[in-house]
Amino acid sequence: RSELEEAVGVPAGRAAPAARELLTGLGSVRGLESALGLWTQRTLELRERWEAGLPADAHGVLTGDAEADGAALDAWAVKRTGGLIERMPVRATRDTEMVLASALALRTRWLKPFEESWLIPETGPWEGRDLAGLWRHSALLDRIGVADTPHGHVTELKVLGDTAVDVHLLLGEETMTPGQVLGAGIGVLARRHPVTPGSHLPYGEAGPGVEVVREPTMRPEPPVLEVRLPAYAVTSEHDLLDRPELFGLATARLPVPGHFPGVSPYPLCVESARQSALARFGALGFEAAAVTAMGAAGVGMPELRWLRTTVRAVFDRPFGFLAVHRHTRLALAAGWVTDPEPFREDEVIGSYD
Repeated sequence: RSELEEAVGVPAGRAAPAARELLTGLGSVRGLESALGLWTQRTLELRERWEAGLPADAHGVLTGDAEADGAALDAWAVKRTGGLIERMPVRATRDTEMVLASALALRTRWLKPFEESWLIPETGPWEGRDLAGLWRHSALLDRIGVADTPHGHVTELKVLGDTAVDVHLLLGEETMTPGQVLGAGIGVLARRHPVTPGSHLPYGEAGPGVEVVREPTMRPEPPVLEVRLPAYAVTSEHDLLDRPELFGLATARLPVPGHFPGVSPYPLCVESARQSALARFGALGFEAAAVTAMGAAGVGMPELRWLRTTVRAVFDRPFGFLAVHRHTRLALAAGWVTDPEPFREDEVIGSYD
């Protein structure tokens, strides 16, 4: 009990009501599907009070047939995630008395789509790679900002979705670890770290991956934010028992009586705990393109009389991301990008056809 309390950060007496409140809150987020599922052997007796707290239609039955139970669990994962996750991360065996699972599926479309191009980093771990790049510009400079955290500066770019779910991209200093960068992003959500917005960034190198420059133009133009980053698709499998203390399961996994007496009088222990995760970030939406060329005679160099301020951001080395509900500031998903999508010229040419 004490290990789980520390992992969850909520006293045991408040945990169940807090979980139900969270599930109810998730149900109000547009574009988000969440579910809780429980499957038990017919012979496993559950405490009536605990079972009564489950969502409606959440309780299923394990038959003891590993193949049939596996197919049923996989079907639930597919249905509850809209096909994003195809298999339940744990497998039921003849000795499995109970399976408890949660699912979350999130979809949003950008309010302003990106343009597809390519990105070839000149330094860092992605140096020289042809990456599927995304590009766009905006007059809203404060979509980007630089946070000052105890471990270093972190650049945060907010990409707004049409369901009030946004993705915050996080690029830290090269010496920072993934945990420090993602932790900084959570700290920004909690308003624990000061953030300098794009409109107040100084000229020159203003933060990780960000520079502010003044460029000559032919006519007066307002300041602009230009962003380049790679498209990515992240999939991962996590065995939670590799670090049981992190999830409060160090004692619960031991095959001794006494665990979870509030769930069932039958002795239970955690035999497996796994997670499957997937996240994709792209231009979002089908687009067709063509190139039109015209010959023209030169009329002399234009006179560049004005200067425009440009905040230029490039995410060309590993970075983190948080999917955030705009109104509650709840982080719904998090990840770290180490292997972005490669640029495939044949697919781009095919889309033009």
